[in-house]
Amino acid sequence: MERPSVSRRSFVGAAAGAGAALAVGLAPPARARGRRSPFGRYGSPRARLNARILYVHPGGLGDHTTVQAAVDAAGSGYTLVVAPGTYRGTVAVDAARTEMTWIGASDDARDVTLVHDNAAGTPKPDGSGTYGTSGSATVTLAADGFTARHLTFANDWLRADHPGVSGTQAVALKAQGDRSAFHHCRFLGHQDTLYADTRALSAFARQYYAYCHVEGDVDFVFGRATAVYEHCHFRTLTRTDLAGAPYGFVFAPSTAGANPRGYLVTRSRVTSGAPDGYYKLARPWVPSSDTTARPMLTVRETRLGPGVDAVAPYTNMASGYPWQDQRFAEYRNTGPGAVVTVPENRPQLTRAEAGAHTREAYLGDWTPWKGR
Repeated sequence: MERPSVSRRSFVGAAAGAGAALAVGLAPPARARGRRSPFGRYGSPRARLNARILYVHPGGLGDHTTVQAAVDAAGSGYTLVVAPGTYRGTVAVDAARTEMTWIGASDDARDVTLVHDNAAGTPKPDGSGTYGTSGSATVTLAADGFTARHLTFANDWLRADHPGVSGTQAVALKAQGDRSAFHHCRFLGHQDTLYADTRALSAFARQYYAYCHVEGDVDFVFGRATAVYEHCHFRTLTRTDLAGAPYGFVFAPSTAGANPRGYLVTRSRVTSGAPDGYYKLARPWVPSSDTTARPMLTVRETRLGPGVDAVAPYTNMASGYPWQDQRFAEYRNTGPGAVVTVPENRPQLTRAEAGAHTREAYLGDWTPWKGR
């Protein structure tokens, strides 16, 4: 068990390297007068690589100083290149701004952070109530065809700072669009960090997360999207407000009953800053807005660390919807959290069944892993 950080306020610059740079189809510009641009190899307002690129810099060296201002100025098919810095405030991309790409200019997600601190129970400034879970999101993406590379999405709202607030859900990112892809990104929060969802109950939005880092405590990867998490790192946090296990749950899918594909976790790992066995791998979320949901999660060829309760890795969110009635399964996982001691608590796929649980089967004709 690693020693936890003292304060969550400092998390935006720490933990989980983002990995190697990606080829994104943008030719590197010539250096301007021998000085390195804050936008790295992606050009600058004076050396714009094409007309549909906007540059964001907190100190005014780009086209805009905030990500939201750049989004408002952009249309479909635009790319935002975001310079290193911490960008505090909420950001929303409406459904009309399709095929948008955001790139962290340094090619290291630790350098570019989009962060805010609303929670579900945070009162709205206009006195019209509280934000609710969806409204708490730092970044909300409703458009199809969104791609992000080398960015950190964070919500640094802390329970300890608000002991009287019961709505402690605090979303870092809510993604709703079809063909939403995230490469080498970080998602940091506590409860409900990454909301992989859809715009409507009838929409089967596909999402892809590759080489990403996600951390939190309660249900910190949740929603009804068809989502593939490949080569990702899921990190469970310690808690000082609870005396015993469980501290929380990694996944809480809410897959629509009519959707044949929910969450697929493949070739990834789950580690923990908490004591051994203090986390459940998942629990099913059947929301009141869709009581016909049949949450689906497949975890395959993934290393489960000792923080996962190997004896009983799944539990119920509501007694009326037991996890055994949902679509939870595993295949060839490794690590101390994957040891099968009570077989009925660890449903395993056969080799034949596992053939239907691949990124290709889940994402169909969309291949976001190519050319990355």
